Parts: sequence; structure tokens; C-alpha cells
Amino acid sequence: MVTILLACLLAVQSLALEVHVPETPVVARFGTDIILNCTFSGVTAFNLSQLSVFWQLGDTQRSVHAYWGQQDQLTDQAPRFANRTSLFPENLGSGNASLLLRKVRVADEGTYMCFVRVEDYNKQAIFMQVAAPYSKPAVTWEADANPKPGDEVALTCLAYGGYPEAEVLWQDGSGRNLTENFTVSTVANEQGLFTIKSVLTVILEPNSTYSCKLTNPLLGDEGHASVTITAQGLAFPPVALWVTVGLAVCLLVLLIALAAVCHRKIKESCEEMRAEQEAKELEEAKELEEAKSG
Repeated sequence: MVTILLACLLAVQSLALEVHVPETPVVARFGTDIILNCTFSGVTAFNLSQLSVFWQLGDTQRSVHAYWGQQDQLTDQAPRFANRTSLFPENLGSGNASLLLRKVRVADEGTYMCFVRVEDYNKQAIFMQVAAPYSKPAVTWEADANPKPGDEVALTCLAYGGYPEAEVLWQDGSGRNLTENFTVSTVANEQGLFTIKSVLTVILEPNSTYSCKLTNPLLGDEGHASVTITAQGLAFPPVALWVTVGLAVCLLVLLIALAAVCHRKIKESCEEMRAEQEAKELEEAKELEEAKSG
């Protein structure tokens, strides 16, 4: 008798309805279609007229999709899911109550409840995360009109169209992480996608490279951009260069003129000394001749 009772209990347990969904969160790419898998087991052969499937939002219990009486029942469906959901009618009889959600939006992120009823009922929750890749980041820098070593410069890293918020990492040319003196800000557009902006403040050095890396925590993809501030970027601006060249030319002309004047003065002085020497020698010769005549 006990054996028969135990067998009956096991039979009842084996007939209990079980609902199965993924244990880990499902990642859906923005703008694509996603299947939220939900299957059920533990029931013997049944007629579809006995089956009811309900998909609801876990936080608000708003209807995402409903099925009973062998057809979809969408009267109470939340407006934002209109024309975006469907089941797989041909697979319902084999225990597949999965939901197809089309054109995923950021607002679709959240917990979904899959309810299944065939005489008995059961439910399971599945969490869906939305992800969108960011554009390739761009790094720009701003400085004064006449930058020089030691100046403070702001480097800006910008990317857009992504979700969720990206992780930002700044590095110098040697690959060393820069963990200070930078800010990160995000702004969401009407679709919920982010534009992310990070500003790093550095002290200007010639021939320095700085890179910005963006990582999407769900997709794992990485965007990278860098900027190199070279010595050429620190050269004199055109106006200062021409002023410098002009001063150098003037100085050179002045030196040449000065050399010419000095040369002329020296030449004149030499000629005067030679004339005086000749006059002196002539005078001495006359005196010597007069002495001989006397």
C-alpha cells in the first residue's frame, strides 16, 4: 500500500508543470530582434485550447503578449509593444512559449515574466539587457594660440550612439593609466542612447601621445583613439617667425655696414700713417743733404 502511494506521489510530481528560462541575463542589441526563450515541461499530451501563455513586465505587470483560446489576445497589450511581439504557434504544442521581440529599444530593458498554464500553472522571470555599440571615439585638444611646454591643455574624447554607459580609460604614450584630472559626462538622446564625453587635463610636453579607450561593459568591444602633440605643434606661429627673420636680417645688414665702416676707417688711418712716414723720411733726407753741402 505504501509502495502504491509513493508511486502515485511520484507520478503527480512528474506531471507538475515546470517553466524554464535562461538563468543569466539576455543581452539584446539595440534595433535588432531578440527571442526570449521560455519552455515548459511536465505535462502530458494536451490540447492547445487548454494552453494559456502570458508575457508581462516584471516591474509593472503590464502585458507584453498574451495567448489563450488558441489565438493571440492583445487587447490589454502595452502600446509600446504593439506590432513588435509574437509567439511561435507551431511550437506551442511541443512546449515552446518563447517570445519574439522586434526592433529592441533601450526602454525594453528589464525583467520579463513568462506565465504558462495547462490546468496547473507556473512562471519564471528572465532579465533582458539592451546594448548598443558606440561610435569610434575621437580625441581633440585645445590650447592657447601660442602653446609652449608647461602649458595646461584639455584633451577631449567624444563618442556617441552607445548603451549602456561606457568605461573610459586614458593612457599616456608608454601605456600608463592616467587616473586623475579627467571627467566623464553622458547625455542621452530621445532613444536613450548615450553621447559620452571625457576631458583630460595635462601639462603640455613636446612629442607626447595620449590615448582614450572606451569599453562597452555588455558588448566588450573597445573603441580607441589617440593624439600626439609634437614639437612641430609648439613651433613659432607665422607672425613671430617673420618678425624673428626680419630682426636677424637687420642685424646682419648692420654688422656688414659696421664692418665696412671699420675697414674704411682702418684703411684711411693706414694711409695717413704711411703719408706721415714718407714726409718724415723726405724731411730727414733734405736735412742730410743740406748738412753735406755745408
